[in-house]
Amino acid sequence: MERLTAKKHVVLPRHHDGAAAALAWRAEELFREHQRAIYRRTDRLFAALMPLQWLGSVAAALWLSPLTWQGTTSEMHPHVIAALVLGGLITVFPVALALTSPGAALTRYAIATGQMLMSGLLIHVMGGRIETHFHVFGSLAFLAFYRDWRVFLPATLVVAGDHLLRGIFWPQSVFGLAAVSPWRWLEHAAWVLFEDVFLLISCRQSVREMRDIAWQRASLEGTNHRIEAEVATRTAELKAAQEENLQIARRAGMAEVAIGVLHNVGNVLNSVNASTSLIGAKLRNSATADFCQATDLLEQHLQEAGEFIARDPRGKHLPRFLIELSRHVASEETALLEEVESLTRSVEHIKEIVAVQQDYARCVNLVEEVAVDELIDDALRMNLAALDCSGIEVQRDFDALPRVHLDKHKFLQIVINLISNAKRAVIEAPARERRITVRLKRDRQSGIRVEVSDNGIGIPPENLTRIFAQGFTTRKEGHGFGLHSAANLASELGGRLTVDSDGLGAGATFTLQLPTHSTGSYHDRPIHSGAGA
Repeated sequence: MERLTAKKHVVLPRHHDGAAAALAWRAEELFREHQRAIYRRTDRLFAALMPLQWLGSVAAALWLSPLTWQGTTSEMHPHVIAALVLGGLITVFPVALALTSPGAALTRYAIATGQMLMSGLLIHVMGGRIETHFHVFGSLAFLAFYRDWRVFLPATLVVAGDHLLRGIFWPQSVFGLAAVSPWRWLEHAAWVLFEDVFLLISCRQSVREMRDIAWQRASLEGTNHRIEAEVATRTAELKAAQEENLQIARRAGMAEVAIGVLHNVGNVLNSVNASTSLIGAKLRNSATADFCQATDLLEQHLQEAGEFIARDPRGKHLPRFLIELSRHVASEETALLEEVESLTRSVEHIKEIVAVQQDYARCVNLVEEVAVDELIDDALRMNLAALDCSGIEVQRDFDALPRVHLDKHKFLQIVINLISNAKRAVIEAPARERRITVRLKRDRQSGIRVEVSDNGIGIPPENLTRIFAQGFTTRKEGHGFGLHSAANLASELGGRLTVDSDGLGAGATFTLQLPTHSTGSYHDRPIHSGAGA
């Protein structure tokens, strides 16, 4: 571990010493895991290779050894027994270790020793043919798969010792000659060492690369852990922010509902104010005072009422005056009752508006079968006093339509908003004939279509796409929630609210399209992101 840290020359601040030590420990652990995997994989390779070599040595002893050692006559040779018995002894122990203890150091050294002994056996079976010596170099190359320089020590010693002993006592089995130089074994050992040098360099380089890879993997793991921790922290922060935004959205939604309530109630209160003003004016100008004067005059002459009515000029006119006065009072009473009824309807609608807004929180479905023309007439009646006071003419153009299913309170709020918007548009226009036209038509595509047209100030083209945006208004005292609320309600009813205008001074037409069977559900409806003027 110290060697690994020194190798990287990592200079870290003192407070990072713990992180550097953990990184070095993890890199070493990864390196060891990779190394053990290579050991086990190479052990499995030799566990398959060595039995094949054993079978090859037996085959060579059967078919090649008699020809090699005795010329052209092929007969059973003692080397077959040697290949079968010695090859088996050489093979069994390393293969057993490879299967039972893969990755162990003893397994590697046993395989290296066994592999070199198998090379010696093959050289002997082939009568010391020079070509067979290449098996030694091939075996060393296979042993290099371990990337462990220590396996070359037993392998090299076994090759050198085998060549030395057989070169002294039986040179023909290793060199193919009956008499050779006593230093011939040293030449072969030198060639083995020569290959060992290159294989050792290769192993060292491979181990260095393995350490580099381990260090990089450890660094990446540390980076990943830091990123995951950072992501977890940011996720927690985002979750907290989301919760906070939800709370803010709830509060904003409550404020928007409250503003919507106030706006819709304000529209109805205009009618209430107009009705109360009209009732107050009628009461102030009522003929009740004249009636009181007549009754006072009659009370003064109560004892001679008959003579007073018959002879006094004032008394003669009193009966006719009382008759006309009673008719006038009855007419005033009828008018006042009508205004009181209108006022009652306005107050009831205020209650309905509040109830509808409360239903937003409860998600209650208020769908019922209604007559659309009657609802539009109710909306007109609720605005009638304000329209009359402003001198606005209202024209109706209704088709005969069957009753439909929808939320009448939402529908009523939409129409009242449109009528109120049209009223302000014509009032702000230059003095001329003020007119609002309300149409009810059958729509082949959507079901029903309600149009509210005015000849007011109109809408410039650049505002047509923003007219329903939340907070958008062109009036100084406007707050931009009326048309926005109407557009949202139209969406909740399954329909849509659109506007058309030829520009400033050309008036405007707002069109409400609704399906014949509107569900009025509060769920799964698109909500506009804006409000109107």
